[in-house]
This record gives sequence, C-alpha cells and structure tokens, in this order.
Amino acid sequence: MNQRILILLCAMLTLSLLQKVTAAETGSKAPDCSLTSIGDAKNYDLQQFHGKVLYVDFWAPWCPPCAKSFPFLNELDRDFKDKGLQVIAINLDQAPEDAKTFLAKYPANFMVAGDVNENCARNFDVQAMPSSYLIDHNGVIRHVNLGFRPDEAKELRILAEQLLAEKPEQP
Repeated sequence: MNQRILILLCAMLTLSLLQKVTAAETGSKAPDCSLTSIGDAKNYDLQQFHGKVLYVDFWAPWCPPCAKSFPFLNELDRDFKDKGLQVIAINLDQAPEDAKTFLAKYPANFMVAGDVNENCARNFDVQAMPSSYLIDHNGVIRHVNLGFRPDEAKELRILAEQLLAEKPEQP
C-alpha cells in the first residue's frame, strides 16, 4: 500500500513539474492552438501566423479591464497591422451571445476568436483576465501581461514596436 502511495505521489510531482515547464511564459515557445473567429466562423491556428509579431489577448465579456483594453487593441491594430503585427483577442466565455453583446458595445477592428473548450487558454496557462502575450517573429513569448490598466498601454506599445523592429531568425 505504501509503495502505491509513493508511486502516485511521484507521478503527481512529475506531472506538476511538466506542467510548469510547458506553461507559456516569457522566453518559451508559444503553444499552438486552434481557434474559430467570431463573426465569420473561420478556423485558424496560431502557427499560421508564424513570422508575424502576435499580440494574443485572452478576454471575457464579464471582465471590466477587458472593456478598457479593446480601444488600446484597436489602436495597436490600426498603427501596426501593416508593419506585421497580428492582434488576436480570444474570448473565453461559454455564451456566444455575451461576446456579441460585448463586441456591439466595444467594437473590435482586429481578429476576435473563440476558445469555447478553453484548450488554448489551458495551453497558455491563462492566469488572469485579460491575459496578453506578445510573441515575436520566431514564435517565442517575449512578454506576458496579466490584467490591463490604461497606464500600461504605453509600455505595451513600445514592446510591440521593438519586436516589430527585430529581424526574424532564419531557419
């Protein structure tokens, strides 16, 4: 009996260590995940944007800081889309109507997708609402931002500009 408990504890420890190693954090490769855009229901995966700088933002309609972040995301998209930035906002709410109501109030000029099964959120190990990930040309997470306060917008904008100015590594 003690041996079974020891094996179980070792297995649980190994899994927890693996989870921390594979969590999406600064310096790690961004996980790939499948998404469905809200509106036209097109399917996407993050790998298809390889070579672009990504600003991936996990949000939900019930999240007050998310409402404050959408004007900033619109500015980022407007100012840097033609320079290689892809803004992707990923809704984590289970009710599509709530997302549509939110988007009617806070329009998005950038890509908005759903993650109904929360697979993408699990892969990124989302810890807060909103959670944003700046990913470089090579698919490496370079900055993680938990929550959103308007006074953070300037720093996030500068970080996006710096990543856009970098040259992608050649394979």
